[in-house]
Amino acid sequence: MKKIIILLSAIAVLCSCGSSKNDSSKASETAKVAAAKVKAELATLQTVEYDQVFSSTVKAFAVNNIAPQSGGRIESIKAEVGQFVNKGQILAQMEDLQLVQAKLKYANDEIEYERIKALYEQGGVSKSDFDQIEMGIKVSRAQLDNLEKNTYLRSPIAGVVSARNYDQGDMYTMAQPLFTVQQIVPVKMLVAISEADYSKVKVGIPVEVTADALPGKTYTGKIVRVHPTIDAMSHTFAVEVSVPNSNRELRPGMFVRAKVNLGSAKNIVVPDFSIVKQQGSGQRFVFVIENGVAVQKAVELGAHFGDKYEILSGIKEGDKVITKGASTLRDGAKVEEI
Repeated sequence: MKKIIILLSAIAVLCSCGSSKNDSSKASETAKVAAAKVKAELATLQTVEYDQVFSSTVKAFAVNNIAPQSGGRIESIKAEVGQFVNKGQILAQMEDLQLVQAKLKYANDEIEYERIKALYEQGGVSKSDFDQIEMGIKVSRAQLDNLEKNTYLRSPIAGVVSARNYDQGDMYTMAQPLFTVQQIVPVKMLVAISEADYSKVKVGIPVEVTADALPGKTYTGKIVRVHPTIDAMSHTFAVEVSVPNSNRELRPGMFVRAKVNLGSAKNIVVPDFSIVKQQGSGQRFVFVIENGVAVQKAVELGAHFGDKYEILSGIKEGDKVITKGASTLRDGAKVEEI
């Protein structure tokens, strides 16, 4: 019996030793998991610029269709498609028979006017007769000016000829304009901006413009007009951007991207890889080290720029945000900063 008791005691001691070793091993493993090695940064306040990029298409600042007031034969063509023309430059000449007749009539009316004027000053003609002659000479002058404009077709703007629809010797039938001239210094573009930003957009805000067709180049313009209504379908409003385009590189129809600054704010900024998404929801959070423990904080994200996120709420300046190792952590886990 005594042998049996001694044997049972020995077994109990061995079991106790084995249990102690297992408990010690488990505690050691738990300590290793709990004390996760992480990197952290202090949350800092920074000025965040709210830049947004919009797609648009270059438009000519002005488009003029040039044609005479009535039909007639085209005597000569003096400009071609792609040619840059100055304001007032002659683009075409129509047949001038009516113009020659009008010049002769005006010359005759002018002689008659001077004769009646002299008689009127001597009292030989009544005031009503003189007024009638004076009105006649003004009408004759206006008719002559109008015929000159419609015989010698001039460009009303400085620009590039984008279309020529008739040849020399053709009869102008009034079906199409003779020329289309587009002003491309400056150019403009319409940008659709969300109605949520309506109060942020002002005339004069600078805009950076880039074009896929002109890689590596950036053009600076500004907002010159804000349309007063909101599109009910898209919930956007249009703003007109003007770019000087003094080198004439931007051309109507080009696809461009316009970067517009919609203000700035001073908020907490953290690296983007410190943001963790909660599975099964759209909520984002970060881990903050407090007394050696990772504390989960739900955050509201703002703008994303470069490799950083703006934080609108959830943490404060000076919080130690875990930037490496956050994705494997649990709320309340022990951490060791490296």
